[in-house]
Amino acid sequence: MFNTEDRKQKKLQKEKEKTNRTQAQKSIDFVKNLLFALIAALLIKSFLIETSRVPTGSMEQTIMVGDFLFVNKFIYGSSSPRSIPFTSISLPYFQLPAISEPERGDIVVFEFPGYRDDIISETLDNYVKRCVGLPGDKIKIVDKVLYINGVELERPPHIQYNMSHPMPAGVPNSRIFPRNSGWNEDNYGELVIPKAGDVIELNKNNVVQWKTFIDREYARRVVKTKGDIITIDGKEVTSYTIKEDYFFMMGDNRDNSLDSRFWGFVPRSKIMGEALMIYWSWNPNIPFSNLFKLLGTVRLNRIAKLVH
Repeated sequence: MFNTEDRKQKKLQKEKEKTNRTQAQKSIDFVKNLLFALIAALLIKSFLIETSRVPTGSMEQTIMVGDFLFVNKFIYGSSSPRSIPFTSISLPYFQLPAISEPERGDIVVFEFPGYRDDIISETLDNYVKRCVGLPGDKIKIVDKVLYINGVELERPPHIQYNMSHPMPAGVPNSRIFPRNSGWNEDNYGELVIPKAGDVIELNKNNVVQWKTFIDREYARRVVKTKGDIITIDGKEVTSYTIKEDYFFMMGDNRDNSLDSRFWGFVPRSKIMGEALMIYWSWNPNIPFSNLFKLLGTVRLNRIAKLVH
């Protein structure tokens, strides 16, 4: 009797241990699968597809406020994460070779380089604009009409203007880039977009226009003037060689877009990818707390719409 009962107890103990091991293994497998999914999602987000929300109306009607975009990061050269998620803390990153370079007319997503007189943007914001000017291009706007290298640029299908009359030439807008240009948003330029290797001749008359640009390439204040003498990082200079290629961005909603006309060129290193497709769209003015009403504003006709 004792032997039989003892065998039963041992059998129950083994079954209990087996059950415990099975549950533990299931927990370990769950954690492994979860980590694998997180790593896969991070790799896809870092190197292939990024998501981006459209917060402003600068690209309407091409892209609407409340659209959520898939961004092709692979085409312009994927990079490791550039910042800590949900913060404005930058991270060192590496970038893979690009399949192709941004082309005129592409709708691109890029890190905001900062306002006209900022060396570094105070926040890490992603902007969505249309690339209208490439490195080396000459850009000019005459009565709202955009010319690249002396030829009128083809207008995007959904371009719009809110103001019927252009601001006259000779009436300066003090917010326009570059500082003291005397231009406005409707009559602008001619301005040459810098490219890597270009040499700028510097003098006391133009150094104000190039000061912040050069400081940005160093990511700190390096340009100083004293009388007719100009120094960069403590060395007296009469010229400056540009380090990288730059691009000129504008919104399709031309009269309601703060773009390169106001804050300047976008360096190639800031360009993250090309807007690919709208995967979700709704009215962002409805608070998320009113979920049912918010869901009622979903724009089904915009979901899965390619961006061009």
